[in-house]
Amino acid sequence: MNKENVLTIVVALIVGLLGGYLIFNIAGQNKVPEVAMSVPQGAGSPTDYQRRIVEAEKIVAADPKNLQAWIQLGNDYFDTDQAQKAVNAYGKALELDPNNLNVMTDQGIMYRKIGWYDKAIANFEKAQSIDPKHLQSLYNLGVVYLQDLKQPDKAKEIWTKYLQFDSTSPTAQQIKNDMAGLNQMPTSFKK
Repeated sequence: MNKENVLTIVVALIVGLLGGYLIFNIAGQNKVPEVAMSVPQGAGSPTDYQRRIVEAEKIVAADPKNLQAWIQLGNDYFDTDQAQKAVNAYGKALELDPNNLNVMTDQGIMYRKIGWYDKAIANFEKAQSIDPKHLQSLYNLGVVYLQDLKQPDKAKEIWTKYLQFDSTSPTAQQIKNDMAGLNQMPTSFKK
């Protein structure tokens, strides 16, 4: 993407967010202040997510090629446990930026949440084919094989590759602990 496209996307996102902010502030002036004050403040409150989702939905309705808005919408759906909506929003983002490894991985996580393990694996493997050092997709690929498909040997193979790139992070420590647990599992589960 060239600098002009990035600048256009950033400006469109800022204009959209400011427009949404102004609309919500004007609409919110008619509300009783005690109700507004009783709503918890903070990034993690459901009200904030709902507001951000509504704003992002308006932005993508007006500008369907707004990559950042699609990603934010997918992330907010992800964070509010709306897996199918997240899959769809990430799909729109991937139509605009097909090699976005983080979006591909997040969509894969949501596929897993829905129970579509084959699609989750496809996303993680595609991310790996683009960048074999993309650790998040590699980690999640191992999770699907271990927890969902009950293939601990495959998970161990994948996580061994992960540890070649990262052996010290908290995620690497978790992988080491999980792999140590695999070695202590009953033989009937290891098959």
